[in-house]
Amino acid sequence: MSAPQSVADSVLGLTQSELLLFRQQQQVLAQRSHTGGGMADRGRGTSRDSQPSSRAASAASSQGVPGRIMLDPHSLQTLSLHLDNLMRSIQRRIGELEEATEQSVQSQSSRANGAMCDADAQISRIRRILREMDRLEEDLEKVKRIRDKVRQLKNNVDKVSDRLDRSRPSGHGAGARPRR
Repeated sequence: MSAPQSVADSVLGLTQSELLLFRQQQQVLAQRSHTGGGMADRGRGTSRDSQPSSRAASAASSQGVPGRIMLDPHSLQTLSLHLDNLMRSIQRRIGELEEATEQSVQSQSSRANGAMCDADAQISRIRRILREMDRLEEDLEKVKRIRDKVRQLKNNVDKVSDRLDRSRPSGHGAGARPRR
């Protein structure tokens, strides 16, 4: 009795989502093998004129069998290399995204710090303006009180002047003071 050439992929003990991803990657690998875009055969490389071996062609065609894993060493090696490359690609993309995230966070942090500095400067400016307004309002109140006192003094002077004018006899025009 010979060993089976393939087994169901369910024997791997993967979850449904892992099996789905596994099967998708098998299809990608099979498509690459059929179009000549597959990986080099055990590191020997491929040339334009080389034809895939019948064994590789057979493995590639059977890779497309849904739900099955080929048990020959070449198929398993090819699948393993493909998954290694996929992992490197994913890790590289994660690194790129981490770097982009870090740059974005730094940029936002710089903007936030700049905005906070601007806000602090504006708050200080507003406080200075408010202090100046308070001083001006105090000055306005002082000037208003002084003006009122001056008006009151003027009114008193005018009253006294009027009394003096009335207390003088009316015929003395030469000594009369002009009214202000």
